[in-house]
Amino acid sequence: MSISLGVGSSTLAVLNFFHAIADGKIDETERNFMGITYIVLRVAMVLILVSTLILAFIGYGDIGNTYFTALFTASAILIAMLFINAVLMTMRIMPSTFGPAIQASTWYTLGFLSTLTALGFKEISLTIFFLGYFTLFLLFVAVINGVMSYLKQKNQPKA
Repeated sequence: MSISLGVGSSTLAVLNFFHAIADGKIDETERNFMGITYIVLRVAMVLILVSTLILAFIGYGDIGNTYFTALFTASAILIAMLFINAVLMTMRIMPSTFGPAIQASTWYTLGFLSTLTALGFKEISLTIFFLGYFTLFLLFVAVINGVMSYLKQKNQPKA
């Protein structure tokens, strides 16, 4: 549930941001809607952290160290990325060129991994995981920054 909530609210966060900057300024109503979306994202992050810790505790209790597969490791890395990036973005350390793309690609990768798990895949190569995650990140960097560049250019006064 938390991954679905995160993927959906991450998508809305990016789309709301595009809509908000489309006219060149973010007004109070747009800022408030984006704030609500960010609260939902934070709730999803807390839920995924708590549920992952509970499942790890139960899994370790049931089958020991064999619960901690490469798939679990990949998910743990992604969850850590969500929190690290969110903190860096909040502190305004992470540049907007990369921050939104990291959040979106991380949520989408988590969604993809949970789908693989639901389909019965229990193992994943960490090399393939990192290649896929990095590729999705590059795609999001290109799309998000391309749209932002287009919107900024559209709002430039014509000479």
